[in-house]
Amino acid sequence: MKILIVLPNWLGDAVMATPAIELLAKYHPHARFTFLGSYVSIEALKYHPLCERAIIDETKKASNRLLATYQLAKELGDFHLAITFRNQMYSSLLLRLTKTVVCLSKRSWHSLFLLSHTPTVKSDKHLALQYAQLAMTNVDAYNVNDMGALKIYIKPKEFEKPTLGINAGATYGSAKRWYPEKFAEVASAFSDRFNIIIFGGPNEVAMAKDIEDNLKLQHVENYTNVAGKTNIQELCAHIGGCSLFITNDSGPMHVAAAYQVPTVSIFGPTKHKETSQWMNEKMSIVRHDMECSPCMKRECPLKHHECMTSITAQEVIDEVKVLLKR
Repeated sequence: MKILIVLPNWLGDAVMATPAIELLAKYHPHARFTFLGSYVSIEALKYHPLCERAIIDETKKASNRLLATYQLAKELGDFHLAITFRNQMYSSLLLRLTKTVVCLSKRSWHSLFLLSHTPTVKSDKHLALQYAQLAMTNVDAYNVNDMGALKIYIKPKEFEKPTLGINAGATYGSAKRWYPEKFAEVASAFSDRFNIIIFGGPNEVAMAKDIEDNLKLQHVENYTNVAGKTNIQELCAHIGGCSLFITNDSGPMHVAAAYQVPTVSIFGPTKHKETSQWMNEKMSIVRHDMECSPCMKRECPLKHHECMTSITAQEVIDEVKVLLKR
């Protein structure tokens, strides 16, 4: 059974779609997947054993996106089932243009007009559950208890010593980011028990360097800064090999959950019940209830960023200690 899956654009969202992908494999035993998505989502998920094709969607870069979408659909051909996890007009159009009969997408004005199955998926539950509901739209015997944990088919790296991963970045925007000096303070508190890896994307190198500089001021030397130096496969492997992970709400946070890495996550302006780690029993959240939160903004609209500034390094240190004991 040929199944086309249009993946979410963001790394974290793509990883949160993996339980839904596993459900598709379970309920369609002879499934073979074609993945279409952004560079980061494809690089993270293309190693799935049932993935026959993995294609990076570059239609957004085209001078004529409508024509590029048509040409991509013709290249893909038709499928027995097609599903898009993006709530976006061009992804609905793409599915329609493949001439696949059974097409699944979250209900919207464009999917209602273009596609065969458009369930109403409410955002009052975890995003992994939302994706699973969508994927199982035309499966009558679906049991929500069949949902498993997040899954990435990249072998974790084996470190010689217990390793603490620090991830101060969050691609979505500055409002989701706790502060480098506070991350450094937390890392320093556990540097006698763990070697430290500082993570970060290409646009987060300066932030990682701030953490490094603060560690030097605290005379911590057992760290490695890999910010901007890893591809997606290496990023996942390194995170998967960590013994402990401290992070903002971000894509790497969900990667850690896929490997069941003990994790303390720091949440500010986002909905922790919707995007916290899915089915990682070894996780904990540090957050403060604020009148203005969750605002879901990329930058603090009130300019005080109190949802993050009010969280102290000691709070996170104490939460890590509780997690390690647990």
